[in-house]
Amino acid sequence: MENIVEIKNLTIEFNSRSAKSHRALDGLDLALERGGTLSIVGESGSGKSTLLRAVMALIPPTAGSVALFGKDTAKITTAELNSLRRRCGYVPQDPYGAIPPGLSVIDAVMEPEIIAGVKRTKEERLERAKKLLAEVGLTGERILASRAVGLSGGQRQRVELARALMLDPELLLCDEPTSMQDASTRGEIIEVLRRRTGGGMSMLFVTHDLLLAAHAAQKIVVLKEGRLCESGDSKEVLAAPRHPYTKALLDALPRIT
Repeated sequence: MENIVEIKNLTIEFNSRSAKSHRALDGLDLALERGGTLSIVGESGSGKSTLLRAVMALIPPTAGSVALFGKDTAKITTAELNSLRRRCGYVPQDPYGAIPPGLSVIDAVMEPEIIAGVKRTKEERLERAKKLLAEVGLTGERILASRAVGLSGGQRQRVELARALMLDPELLLCDEPTSMQDASTRGEIIEVLRRRTGGGMSMLFVTHDLLLAAHAAQKIVVLKEGRLCESGDSKEVLAAPRHPYTKALLDALPRIT
């Protein structure tokens, strides 16, 4: 089976004039097969978001390599890299700065297709965007015509997901995509993702919630201070965690008594 993402001995350091360098990822090895789904779990500062940005070649490796669709992202041209990125969808952690403020919701969702030069009539593009917004639970002319400034954080996250799905990505990268959702809409978003991955889309899903991670993806990797401390089938990791840190994450989950 082809690896859609392959990371070898990846180290990423951030330098600061006022302090010593910070190692966000430390010798990480990771692979995602085509059609596979993987949740990346860890507390704040564990390197989860850095990992996603490295996969998209938004951060250069200090050491090691990242291959996307079989291509080493550090050894290809900008044009080749942009071509690979168009095969991906990316849902950023902070939706407040991600949606262009001057665009309406419907225009923001259509924008990726326009930028990519997809051949589609305006009517077809509008209908597709409306269907995607309905899929993530956003309907009604008032919402579709709204600007980002008038949306809640949870609504912005759903707009970002619809934008990411507009190009039918082969790989979806989600950075805490449900962090601003309530319990009911969180479940709805996970169902949207599961339908998509059930259709063959690959996914990297970042979260600090071990239970949510298990619901979202087939496999889990647990990061602590930039290092992989546990990996495996989601059900197995949840049922019998091996590493003390994974056990601590599981123990921290709220329990119904």
